[in-house]
Amino acid sequence: MSNKITTMGYFVKRLRDCGYYVDRMPIEYHGMDPRAWTVVIDPGLASIMCTCYINHADFNDNYFEMYDGGQFIPGKFNVKTSSIEVLIEYLNKFNVPKKVEPKKEEKPTQAT
Repeated sequence: MSNKITTMGYFVKRLRDCGYYVDRMPIEYHGMDPRAWTVVIDPGLASIMCTCYINHADFNDNYFEMYDGGQFIPGKFNVKTSSIEVLIEYLNKFNVPKKVEPKKEEKPTQAT
């Protein structure tokens, strides 16, 4: 696996390592389509669709589009970056929730 932000596996791993739920979308884009892949960040709550564009004509470079219908992200937010840290900073800035560790249930004590 290449350590490039445009590689879906690397992108997903880094976000998961930072505490976010991330699911891959099983979408195969056409070869002429500048979209490479799409993931969902925090599915079920924020449900942010993050799409990686490679060699998009308007930007002539790679960028990411994040969209959640305006719940956390303002409009369709585009970020041109080669750093996962930049995207994580935006997720934090927009208060996108991280996964919450479930509380461990205490075993009931038996009365004697």
